Amino acid sequence: MTTSPAARAADPAFNPETTIVTTARVSCDGAGAIRGGTSYRPAALGHPRVYLQIDETGYVDCGYCDRRFVLKGGPAERGIDEASTGDLPAPGDASVA
Repeated sequence: MTTSPAARAADPAFNPETTIVTTARVSCDGAGAIRGGTSYRPAALGHPRVYLQIDETGYVDCGYCDRRFVLKGGPAERGIDEASTGDLPAPGDASVA
């Protein structure tokens, strides 16, 4: 089944949760919005905490939960819907050397 880009943009299943951040180094445990109680830690409901580095694209996606972290003022914030992994040249591209 092929869907158009407009249909994908309207469907929340295709859009990752996006968080605007002010630092290029972020952490994600998949439970950022889940509040902890007295007898449990919120990370138990998410995934292992991972640390991610935002590169020149201006964003990074968590490999566990697909949450997207966008650097405030970076290229991805100016065009959140336009940013994708296709924005970078292919590995080994001779024109980038």
